[in-house]
Order: sequence, then C-alpha cells, then structure tokens
Amino acid sequence: MKKILSALLVLVAQQAWAQHATTETLFSSKSGKKTTIGAYGAPAAKFTPIDGKFGLLTGGYGGVLLNGKVMLGAGAYSLVNNVDMPTLNTNGQKEYLNLWYTGLVFEYIHNSDKLIHWTAGTLIGGGAAGRRNKNWWDDGEFDNDHTYDNHGFFVAEPYANVELNITKFLRLDIGASYRYVAGSNTTGITDGKLGGPSINVGLKAGKF
Repeated sequence: MKKILSALLVLVAQQAWAQHATTETLFSSKSGKKTTIGAYGAPAAKFTPIDGKFGLLTGGYGGVLLNGKVMLGAGAYSLVNNVDMPTLNTNGQKEYLNLWYTGLVFEYIHNSDKLIHWTAGTLIGGGAAGRRNKNWWDDGEFDNDHTYDNHGFFVAEPYANVELNITKFLRLDIGASYRYVAGSNTTGITDGKLGGPSINVGLKAGKF
C-alpha cells in the first residue's frame, strides 16, 4: 500500500512540474502554467541561390501551437530582389524573374522551454514563376504590372532551425531549408534552378 501511495505522489509531482515548468529565456526565466493551445507568427527572410544568382525571399508563416510542440498553419514567400532572366524578346530589353509560393506548414519544436533548442518542419503547397520586363523599383515606385509567362508549380520545402528564446513571447530562428519545385514551365528557367537551398532567419512572436 505504501509503495502504491509513493508512486501516486511521484506521478502527481511530475504532472505538477510539467504544468508549471520553467521557460528559459535570454533576459529572464519564469515559471508558469504551460500553454495547451497557443499561436504565433514569424516574419522571415530566405537567402538563396536562384539560377546561380543571389535571391532574397521574404514572407513568413504562423499558426496554432499545440502543447508547445506542434504547430499547424500556413506560410507564404516571394522574391523581392531583381534576378536576371535570359533575354528572349527581340528588342533586347532586360527581363527579371517573378516568383512566389505559399502552402500549409507543419512544425515540431523540441524542448521549447530550453533557452536554445531546435525545430523542424515543412511547407507543402504551390506557387508561380514568371517573367517581368520592369525593375521592381523603376522610377522609385514599386510596380508589378509588367509580368507575363506565369506558370504554376508544386513546392515542398523541409527545414530545420536553431531557436533562441529571447523573452516569453519572442523567439529568434536561424536555420536552413531546401526548396523542391516541380511542374513549372516558365521559359528560360527550370524547376531545378527555381529550387535549391536557403539560409533562413525569422522572428517568432506569440503565445508559446
């Protein structure tokens, strides 16, 4: 009987600790009740080679966080710098790549209460690639009305990050991903050139 009572007390103590675990952060560590259902959003930047040239994708992702471990949500990214395309028009006018994609995101967070931990996940969805004959910043104004030869594609992008808890509601992510693209028929660029590795930086804000 005493052994049974002792085992029950240990179990209760473990459950109490799990519900009131300490979250380690860069500026402070606080104890509190663990969040069963939370949510967060993460603006992010991706530095990636595209057809042998430097590409900068910006966007982000976010969703619902379950038990501090599993996030289900969505994300989207688009190319924001000028990546030259092979010139196909007869007048020799310079052309640039137009690229974006979006999809559902699944993410797993390992030991999120630790100051530094890791995360892994994937984005699965679709996007489009096309050509444009106007620089993003011609005449000092953003302009995307000169796009053509747009074709949709399938995209899958697994990733892994190292994550730092800055505060209870703010986290910094640095990691890498690989963008797999299939089905694009945009003239002058292949699926393999649209896909490739990325170095990623993001900032999560939310209830963890």
